[in-house]
Amino acid sequence: MNIAINTRFLIKDKLEGIGRFTFETIKRICINNPEHTFYLLFDRMYDKEFVFATNVKPVIIPFQARHPLLWKFWFHFQVPRVIRKINPDVFISTDGYVPRGITMPIVNVIHDLNFEHNPHHVPKGVLHYYKKYFPLYAQTSTRIATVSEFSKQDIMSKYAIPESNIDVVYNGVSSVFKPLRHEQKQIVKQQFTNGNDFFVYVGSLHPRKNIERLFEAFEQFKRTTLSPLALVIVGEAMFMSKKIQSAFAKNAFKHDIIFTGRVPDETLAKLIASAYALTYVPLFEGFGIPLLEAFACDVPVITSNCTSMPEVVGGAALLCDPKSSDDIMRAMIRITEDPEIRKQLIEKAAVQRQKFSWDITAEKLWESVLKSVSKD
Repeated sequence: MNIAINTRFLIKDKLEGIGRFTFETIKRICINNPEHTFYLLFDRMYDKEFVFATNVKPVIIPFQARHPLLWKFWFHFQVPRVIRKINPDVFISTDGYVPRGITMPIVNVIHDLNFEHNPHHVPKGVLHYYKKYFPLYAQTSTRIATVSEFSKQDIMSKYAIPESNIDVVYNGVSSVFKPLRHEQKQIVKQQFTNGNDFFVYVGSLHPRKNIERLFEAFEQFKRTTLSPLALVIVGEAMFMSKKIQSAFAKNAFKHDIIFTGRVPDETLAKLIASAYALTYVPLFEGFGIPLLEAFACDVPVITSNCTSMPEVVGGAALLCDPKSSDDIMRAMIRITEDPEIRKQLIEKAAVQRQKFSWDITAEKLWESVLKSVSKD
């Protein structure tokens, strides 16, 4: 088969979320299926590391599709033009967007529908585009893949997609995430927190990630316990709102909140593995890859009791109400003051993490592709 794939999120040194999913799954699919030809569609110059095998043909389609007008131009005009030349047997999209007017089977990966539940977190122009086109993208796809049972039920409910047309393909975790020895952890702590233990958050500073309440909970934790623990925030500040900036500025313990910005995967793995706990309490999440990264590093997790997160952690984390800074604070206290709970969480996580791997994700996505072209 000739297979065309939307890979615009494959950007060197910026593989987060959808980009990480795309890299890990498409790399494996290309390598594991040498008899097929894969056309990877980029909206900019690509790095050679994304040419995964000899059966990969990269195609650059201008222009960089990074806001609604260019999304429409790219997906509705530019990509269909290239698709007509390639004439693939199937089209795969890993980010929910699909070309208009193409006739071959489409496998569309929709990670979540956050904008349907939290429209106030999305810029008006972006929200208008999502509301207008994402239902169409879903309804014109031959098959939909998504990363959790929660997201599957959400897509069925919001867009009236039959359950038989949706496949759950859980995310995985990269091999770089693993436990560190005590002396290795000490080096990381010395580098980032002057040797103190720390909570870690991993992700963007988007409003749905609930950073404002995390700051509030951390301040309450520090006041209540007088603990020297720090809070390390790992991720790009591109969505840092005025509310988050204000919450940080007025935090009495802001000197113990460390922003690292985006870091290489190797540094990220060391930060997570050296943390006392992952504090990951979004308001909405389709999956939450940092949960698995912490599991792989034998680091206990505090996370939200809503959307996909209870499904992903499977009882191997402390759950809290993300809308309550008091509840988040209580989880912080419990995980630092009860060593038995901490031990139990790490043991349960070691079992839960066996359910997830990028090899399994790639196999499941490939099964979706085969279903999409099946005549049965």
